[in-house]
Amino acid sequence: MKKLKQYIKRFLIMLLVLIAFMYVNNTSLFTKSSAETPLLLAHRGLGQTFPMEGIKSDTCTAERIYEPEHPFLENTIPSMEAAFEAGADVVEFDIHPTTDGEFAVFHDWTLECRTNGEGVTREHTMEELKQLDVGYGYTADQGATYPFRGKGIGLMPTLDEVLTHFPEKSFLIHVKSSDKYEGKLLAQYLSQFSDTKLEKITVYGGDEPISALKEKQPDLRVMSVATMKSCLLPYLAVGWTGYVPGACENTQLHIPEKFASLMWGYPSKFLNRMEKVNTRVILVAGDGGWSEGFDKKQDLERLPESYHGGIWTNRIDLVAPIIKE
Repeated sequence: MKKLKQYIKRFLIMLLVLIAFMYVNNTSLFTKSSAETPLLLAHRGLGQTFPMEGIKSDTCTAERIYEPEHPFLENTIPSMEAAFEAGADVVEFDIHPTTDGEFAVFHDWTLECRTNGEGVTREHTMEELKQLDVGYGYTADQGATYPFRGKGIGLMPTLDEVLTHFPEKSFLIHVKSSDKYEGKLLAQYLSQFSDTKLEKITVYGGDEPISALKEKQPDLRVMSVATMKSCLLPYLAVGWTGYVPGACENTQLHIPEKFASLMWGYPSKFLNRMEKVNTRVILVAGDGGWSEGFDKKQDLERLPESYHGGIWTNRIDLVAPIIKE
């Protein structure tokens, strides 16, 4: 009985030491706060926003926008200019390959929701897409008026036009398919750029295209569900030791706000660990279901005081002045 008590005592002491180590090694209390402000990622540039409630995969969000507060349409060069002028550090946009070898910058898989066109976006030539009005389908009053109709003709840009227009800016490019061949096409296109230019580009999308892209462009920062899992699952298992898995290196992580506190060392130590391996952390509002962003002052108040990673926003015009004041 005496020996059993000794074993139990030793076990409890070791357990307390382990718990103390885990706490000290992962608390941000003893970590020097960063003076940096959060990196601001503008989703689709500066576009029209809409209520997130009840959205499904086939919801036409252009038919349910809020009353417009600015004249910009998502995924256009003017919207990106406005986002950068407002204070965006990175602009996110979506791409589709076209039948004539270009990449069209446009969100939807089909054209009917936002434009006066029909059919699958990638089944058209860029010349055909340039004829469309990308503001055609937007309405804030259930179709009584269409405030952007006629104002978006010719505004769908190519990937090349965007990167040429903004030679010094940083972008997050969204590959909208799960086609491996699309990753190869994008890798071929990006091969023309210098390492300095590629440092400003991050690409995310389906597992297959991102894997194919990474194979051809191994130094490019990328993200997919597969890359996220390969980093975060082992980190959740052993990150309490301070160890960062190799799969976390040179990538990007989109962490839903709801689950961020599960990351060992969150916020400061977690962010510092990822920064040391050249990985960018972007915090997405809520549970990350439908591109929820930190879009108003009340949202920003939920950020930890020492948070200096990236944040995803749909209203860079409202958020940037608060963050950077």
